[in-house]
Amino acid sequence: MANYYTDHPELEFYLHHPLMKRVVELRERNYSDKDKFEDAPVDYEDAIENYKRILEITGDVAANVIEPNSESVDLEGPHLENGRMIYASKTFENMEVTRKAGLWGISMPRRYGGLNLPNVTFSMLSEVISAADAGFQNIWSLQSCIDTLYEFGSEEQRAKYIPRVCAGATMSMDLTEPDAGSDLQRVMLKATYDEKENCWRLNGVKRFITNGDSDIHLVLARSEEGTHDGRGLSMFIYDKENGGVTVRHIENKLGIHGSPTCELVYKNAKAELCGNTRMGLIKYVMALMNGARLGIAAQSVGVEQEAYNEGLAYAKERAQFGQKIIEFPAVYDMLSRMKAKLDAGRSLLYMTARYVDIYKALEDIARDTKLSPEERQEMKKYSRLADAFTPLAKGMNSEYANQNAYDAVSIHGGSGFIMEYKSQRLMRDARIFSIYEGTTQLQVVAAVRYITNGTYLGIMKEMLQNEVAEALKPLRARVEKMVEKYEAAIEYVKAAENQEMHDFLARRLYDMTGDIIMSLLILDDATNAPEMFTKSANVYVRMAEEEVLGHSAYVMNFKADDLASFRAAEQEAAEA
Repeated sequence: MANYYTDHPELEFYLHHPLMKRVVELRERNYSDKDKFEDAPVDYEDAIENYKRILEITGDVAANVIEPNSESVDLEGPHLENGRMIYASKTFENMEVTRKAGLWGISMPRRYGGLNLPNVTFSMLSEVISAADAGFQNIWSLQSCIDTLYEFGSEEQRAKYIPRVCAGATMSMDLTEPDAGSDLQRVMLKATYDEKENCWRLNGVKRFITNGDSDIHLVLARSEEGTHDGRGLSMFIYDKENGGVTVRHIENKLGIHGSPTCELVYKNAKAELCGNTRMGLIKYVMALMNGARLGIAAQSVGVEQEAYNEGLAYAKERAQFGQKIIEFPAVYDMLSRMKAKLDAGRSLLYMTARYVDIYKALEDIARDTKLSPEERQEMKKYSRLADAFTPLAKGMNSEYANQNAYDAVSIHGGSGFIMEYKSQRLMRDARIFSIYEGTTQLQVVAAVRYITNGTYLGIMKEMLQNEVAEALKPLRARVEKMVEKYEAAIEYVKAAENQEMHDFLARRLYDMTGDIIMSLLILDDATNAPEMFTKSANVYVRMAEEEVLGHSAYVMNFKADDLASFRAAEQEAAEA
């Protein structure tokens, strides 16, 4: 019987990374739950075995329930009845089976009924479910919104809402509006305090809300009258049980059909303030979005894997000109690149998740206990690493998911364009990954300061000191040359002292950054598990080299005056 976890031994490999001991130690607070909860691990080995059991259960559910339901969900989609969103029929089945399997409350402490799993494991679960159905992964993974409530809400709010999510209550984050997409400072949904009822009231419209008719919403709203920027925004908790919100419209989307995207109308809806006023965008949404971006990275890797699986299976079966098409260089080149992107992207995902786990666990401990100076330094270090790696993990993997899905369709030839084949659905589903929760362009904006201040360069040089297998040393030498090109390109852009030129070239510097860091990660993986990753290391480093050299040539030959050509082309198009 298929299992989306055990079928891919690469996943277990990442459970045994050296940093996992620190992740588990911090997450379990030196295994202090073992005397209070029967399912709590007693030591590191027990915790890892627990993660494997949960992953096996999820892999079984994904392969044998969610994936077989995915075509039906894609065809039916959600629909609107009397101002309420109704899921596709098989989505209800998916919800029920994941609840019965205990796959809700993944990250929450056991005292609230949660599983207390780290981000690494949550990301693996997300990857596995996304491979089965990326649309359902959206619904299921939005339970991670509860992390923000746990982090910034009151203890009373934690006790009220977290057990419900652990039991399977759905969540959404209601941020965007018709006039506020990427620019959330323009949010105008109004929050006013009701003195008589001792609560807040929300009025306005939210648009493009994933899983918008969920049980519990985190809502960004304008609490400070007369303000027009981010300093006037606060975060609120809306409980569907209280009423006051209707679904006006469900978007008819290109892909992820099972995931309802709603337009919501708030009419005097009762809500609770989460945290402090005026901190909604400045602090709470940033935390919410970073978690969501890691979730999209995991979702992307799941689709990368499934697209590769579909392309490989078809290439092995399809014969043309008297031989299987997998024997054609053009096809096996495509497949080898798909696999290399998958392996390198997955390595980046789980390295990012480990960094997030360490600093988040230390932040949580700091709420109860004063950290030692060493722990404060550790938290600062991993917070910075997580902040630098998250936009790379989200941006690069969302682009790779699109590329792998596109290539899967190409391998299928004309059949890939036929709706009966899964590859077309994977391509439709993947297209949103590089758009929502911050476009790739916004990931570039988030990453570029770490490019120009030398953070990524320092990471690369440190990683170059790692031991690699003898057979991989020629590849590492090629990466060293890439780093030299990268450093020269950064210095060239900085020396120009032209902000427009800096912004124009930022995407190329970003892509070079991702290419080099993933090259170094895949070399480490191939050193530790040559049987799994050597082929991908050989392919990925060559592929990265091809791209880095091209970007380097473009950057180093670019002059500020060249910007006029692009602006002129824009004007001509506008005037035509």
